[in-house]
Amino acid sequence: MNVTVFPTPSLGDSSYLVANSGIGIVIDPQRDIERFIESAAQAGVEVGWVLETHLHNDYLSGGLHLAQRTGAELVLPAGSGANFPFQPAFHLEEFGEADLTVRPIHTPGHTPEHVSYLLLAEGRPVALFSGGSLLVGSAGRSDLLGLDRARQLGRLQFGSLRRLASLPDDVAICPTHGAGSFCSIGPAGPATSTIGAERLTNPTLKPDNAESFVEAQLANLRPFPTYYGRMGGINASGPAPFDYRPPPELSATALAALPDDVEIVDARRLGAFLQGHIPRAFGIAWRTDFPTWVGWLLPFAAPLALVLDEDEPVEEVVVSLARIGFDDVQGFIRGMTEWIEEGRPVTTEATFDGETLPDSIQVLDVRAPGEWSAGHLEGAIHCYVPDLVKAIPATLDRTRPVYVGCSTGYRATIAAGWLSQAGYRPVVMTGKTMLRLIGQQRR
Repeated sequence: MNVTVFPTPSLGDSSYLVANSGIGIVIDPQRDIERFIESAAQAGVEVGWVLETHLHNDYLSGGLHLAQRTGAELVLPAGSGANFPFQPAFHLEEFGEADLTVRPIHTPGHTPEHVSYLLLAEGRPVALFSGGSLLVGSAGRSDLLGLDRARQLGRLQFGSLRRLASLPDDVAICPTHGAGSFCSIGPAGPATSTIGAERLTNPTLKPDNAESFVEAQLANLRPFPTYYGRMGGINASGPAPFDYRPPPELSATALAALPDDVEIVDARRLGAFLQGHIPRAFGIAWRTDFPTWVGWLLPFAAPLALVLDEDEPVEEVVVSLARIGFDDVQGFIRGMTEWIEEGRPVTTEATFDGETLPDSIQVLDVRAPGEWSAGHLEGAIHCYVPDLVKAIPATLDRTRPVYVGCSTGYRATIAAGWLSQAGYRPVVMTGKTMLRLIGQQRR
């Protein structure tokens, strides 16, 4: 048996292909299914089953269309409520081939219907595909369906984790959610582990009763992207198939002529946006978590136009957006040269990288709540970037510059675009300037 891991760092997730005796099993495939089809062909296997552990909240599933393309059996948790044909996975009701058996284990908690899949080779447990239940160094959070259900789902998660932790030590754990995912209680670790290793080190297995587990789980919840609220429903009804088509490269004239409902995302490297950008563009630089920020900050599935650096991979950018439902990329331009040469309006943003802040200024800290609680500048105003998009703090004075900071300059640059369009004068603290200033304040 061979297991291939398909990491998607932009979402902090992994999909898997199990190849055994000419048969392939794909677990939790994302929407860009060609990579699974190609890998199965290279491994010399036919995809016989496509398994989904739950109705995902953080991406659109490719399971339905992968099964249709390959003729595989699509298996979903029996309680998923999906409105298309699938084979229901019932607790401990095994299926598979003579030498490779799949045993579904009902593991509610991350979602009510959640199922983990234990693979048995010739009757011996060898690998657990735990989805959003037991993760490496963490566990799937229980609040994504709302805080009103989080406590009861947390109690269920406590039981599910103990059920999985009772498996043999040498069983490999292959979770869907990993490092970088907002679906975990806290930061998750590498892609895979073993039951024995997690039993020794995973903090979510330490509480000895459900109530203490729930209290610990709900104590320091991180905010999660708003587009999560759309994914489950779309996955239940069946996402449209994704067919990659290269967006056109636009002239500056064509970009300027796009209607106002097309959101312009400037994905160039940090600093380029600040040095000069299209006035109504938002500076969300292309990096690992780019689609998460686009999905969190812009209207869901909004039509987009992109401003890219010369070497930025347009296909990779477009596919990353499609995984969360942003299919309508109407075109892109490379850099700002043509735009500037045609004399079109350009906005620049001021920056600050000094050792001390000027007196009597206003500072806006756009870091996450946990970062703010760990230490912040005296007198600063706190507003996490996603909250800034909803409403700019009323305490900000529009007549004075707003010094904006985070831990790297990335989120501060995003915030500058919103503030600038709203008539404020942002000054972006570059790099780790804010952290340096907080350190000086402590001394």
